[in-house]
Amino acid sequence: MRTGRMVLGLAGGGLALLLGARGPGERLRVVVANDNRVPAGRLRGDTLAIRLVVGRATWRPEAPNGPAIEIAAFSEEGKAPRVPGPLIRVRTGTTIVATVRNALTDSTISVHGLATHPAAAADSIALRPGESRTVRFRAGAPGTYLYAAMLGRRHFDVDDEADAASGALVVDSAGGSAPDRILMLNIWGKTIDSSTYRNALAINGRSWPWDERMQMTVGDTVRWRVINATVRNHPMHLHGFFFDVTARGNQLADTTYAAGARRSVVTEGMLPYTTMDMAFVPDRPGNWLFHCHIGFHVVPDTRLDPPGPSDHDRMSDDPAVHMAGLVVGLVVKPRPHAVAPDRRGARELRLFVDEGVPRGRAARALSFVLQRGDRPPAADSLEPPSSVLVLTRGEPTDIHVINRLNESAAIHWHGIELESYSDGVPGWSGAGSAVAHMIPPRDSFVAHLTLPRAGTFMYHTHLNDFEQLTSGLYGGIIVLEPGQTYDPARDHLFVAGWDGPGGAIRTRPPTVVNGEARPAPLTLAAGVPHRLRFVNIGVAGRFAFSLFQDSTLATWRRLAKDGGDLPASQATRGPARQLLEVGETFDAEFIGAPGEYRLVAGPPKDPLWVQRLIFKE
Repeated sequence: MRTGRMVLGLAGGGLALLLGARGPGERLRVVVANDNRVPAGRLRGDTLAIRLVVGRATWRPEAPNGPAIEIAAFSEEGKAPRVPGPLIRVRTGTTIVATVRNALTDSTISVHGLATHPAAAADSIALRPGESRTVRFRAGAPGTYLYAAMLGRRHFDVDDEADAASGALVVDSAGGSAPDRILMLNIWGKTIDSSTYRNALAINGRSWPWDERMQMTVGDTVRWRVINATVRNHPMHLHGFFFDVTARGNQLADTTYAAGARRSVVTEGMLPYTTMDMAFVPDRPGNWLFHCHIGFHVVPDTRLDPPGPSDHDRMSDDPAVHMAGLVVGLVVKPRPHAVAPDRRGARELRLFVDEGVPRGRAARALSFVLQRGDRPPAADSLEPPSSVLVLTRGEPTDIHVINRLNESAAIHWHGIELESYSDGVPGWSGAGSAVAHMIPPRDSFVAHLTLPRAGTFMYHTHLNDFEQLTSGLYGGIIVLEPGQTYDPARDHLFVAGWDGPGGAIRTRPPTVVNGEARPAPLTLAAGVPHRLRFVNIGVAGRFAFSLFQDSTLATWRRLAKDGGDLPASQATRGPARQLLEVGETFDAEFIGAPGEYRLVAGPPKDPLWVQRLIFKE
């Protein structure tokens, strides 16, 4: 995985190494961050004319006076270059006449995406330095698409992301679209040497905390078109709210889902050069986040000038310091005369943040440990990875988090619909000046939870992720319907994480499930339904959980994703295999005949983790 090399190598290199080749006498212009609100080109009648240029430019993805990199960028002829490129947005049926000029002096480019959609195959226009070409095509089916230019290559699977530029192409229906926003993920990256990979990660041309704050009010219908214009995978996670996935697309086509087929999720994986339309209605005020859940994409180490190994940025209480990269802030304003929920009679729990003796590959062993009974657990007690929290839908629950570490801590209640102040992002969760801060050593914090739905969720640190998360500060949450009791003989939780921060690029992540790399066999009752709950809270990496009997893939019934029940069209029986992105959960029901099965995480022929399941009558 590139992510490993990114972390190891970010501290090296200087500005001179970041700059690409430049032709003699070529004058660099400064990139303008494009918020994708104003369409480009000139529309006359049913024809849009747009003149695009690909040229070298200077981009400052962070502060206006922050570090600069030299990139290839799109611009409109005679206008400033933009990242992302100029927005092409028309109604279906419009004729688009696009002229593209290659202003680079040192590179041939291939241009993709300027064609009618859906398309049977990827298009490609090759332009040598100084060459121009005009293409004429009809805007096809309504949807969210993108166009791109690749330098010196004809394909999207480039290794160095310095060699790509892209922009959004949106086709609205004949009657127009409901108000929406377009969020485009951009990454510039370049291999400097065998151990150093420098990059800038941005949404609409800016990296957190210099990007836009999305303003909305409780009760608004929020619609976003999200475009992954990078060669990396991104599981995009929304704090505090479920969102409906209303459409998914790729370079060729876009598919809009019927209302009954839309998944309600908190995390959705986006493969390279794919798109997603999403909608949600914020029903609670405060500050929230929408971000990539790969740890390597949201921490201070993603900056162009990253902190050194001994720097304190990763433990800062300032959200502008302890986060960076692919993060968007949401500010939800309350409606007038809002009434605070009644929390009288709330259930009280005590959860300790502890450190014990290392037992695996990680240099440290950390854990959230739930108090059971009248006496607190020992200060060095551990429950790898952390205690499972069993809660009840609709029951107000106050969780007193007591930090017994010698460093600060924070808990994000992932996938939980709760008040903003309890969401767990230091210096950000809350509203205005009333924000929650990290929990200092030997201090505590009370998180107020009232769970509106039953399902499988998780909780984890939201501070110094590389160290704290890979040392064990994560756990699973099971929310039951009122009147239900948890039966561990029929209800099984599998929480996958990392045992230590991992190695260099393309090495296997040090995967553990329920804190174990080589678990003992699990004996289960045959012939009865078992609920299997899966959680992926590693730093990075998508993999499948699969269930085999001998070499044959078993069959299970799909139940839920991210704690939300699947629509009827997806809650079906099928092959017992489910791909999990970081930050996702998945539930299935399985009835096993007598015999031995293998539960596998990762490639079946070379798994990351295996557990034997023995079903007996």
